[in-house]
Amino acid sequence: MVDDIVIPAVSSPATGQNEGDLPRHVAVIMDGNNRWAKQRGEDGGEGHKRGAKAVKLLVKSCARRGIEALTVFAFSSENWRRPKQEVDLLMQLFLDSLQQEVAELKENGVRLEFIGELTRFSNTLQEQIQAAMIETQDNSQLVFTVAVNYGGRWDIADAARRMAEQVASGELQASAINEQLMDRYLCLANLPPVDLCIRTSGEQRISNFLLWQIAYAELYFTPCLWPDFDDQQFGQAIEDYKQRQRRFGMMAEQL
Repeated sequence: MVDDIVIPAVSSPATGQNEGDLPRHVAVIMDGNNRWAKQRGEDGGEGHKRGAKAVKLLVKSCARRGIEALTVFAFSSENWRRPKQEVDLLMQLFLDSLQQEVAELKENGVRLEFIGELTRFSNTLQEQIQAAMIETQDNSQLVFTVAVNYGGRWDIADAARRMAEQVASGELQASAINEQLMDRYLCLANLPPVDLCIRTSGEQRISNFLLWQIAYAELYFTPCLWPDFDDQQFGQAIEDYKQRQRRFGMMAEQL
């Protein structure tokens, strides 16, 4: 769907990770819905509907593999620039998905969370989002986070603003601000760091997604369009990740 908040203690990258380890946290830029539809002579709405089915399959794939967290880029803060008809369709698709899928997510132990500037959405959609998070808040098998009206720059700026407000009120000393503290004010602070970031459709850019959180993530780009991204495609990404040695600034000999 992309072309082009809580603040618990922070986690840090697991230095010295061995080759062959599964990622604990996977992030996905789901790209190519419109191109998939055009290739088949269909409208973009059908591409987004098929993309929603691919999301459902990916959630199941992550849960089956024992991955702890999955974060997907569903709607960026820049996507409001798209044609109104497409934006309206996406909003309705979000609403329909919430109404249809939450019960199954709860039954399968998946906790659903949302990140982004949610206040721009309709009151109805905001209420559904809050209800879905409350409904699944006690689940622990997989944390499935959907980034909507989200941008990495917004995330960092929002964290800086909230820290500045606390400095101004005397709740926080400016000298106490460092990377570890900043982490706690950003989205996904309650999750392990992102280990693997996947982008479909052949584009090789981040598009303002989780700019801070993917600092040490392994990047995987595939030409596969998002609606065609299935368990086999995901397995290939996981196998590629397993072959990489993550050094976090250290030398291989140190690991």
